[in-house]
Amino acid sequence: MNNLDSFYHKIIETEGVFTMKNANTTIGFVRFNEEGEIEYIFVNPMFRKKGLAKKMLKLVKDKTKKKIIFQKPISPLGSKLLKSINKI
Repeated sequence: MNNLDSFYHKIIETEGVFTMKNANTTIGFVRFNEEGEIEYIFVNPMFRKKGLAKKMLKLVKDKTKKKIIFQKPISPLGSKLLKSINKI
């Protein structure tokens, strides 16, 4: 599955968190503050490489109306994501 629209999911918004779920599991989530700073982002390994992190970051940008700012990544995978996002 390379197309994000090819599987059903819903997005749940709570204070400072967008969570993406399907009927069986949490697909991913992003935690952010009102300044647009990304505190944590996670995508379930089964759903990676489908553009979900980028979709969640767009939700944050649309919600906060701010430029996205990333805290320093705590994992090598986070560093890799940050490099790919900065290429856009």
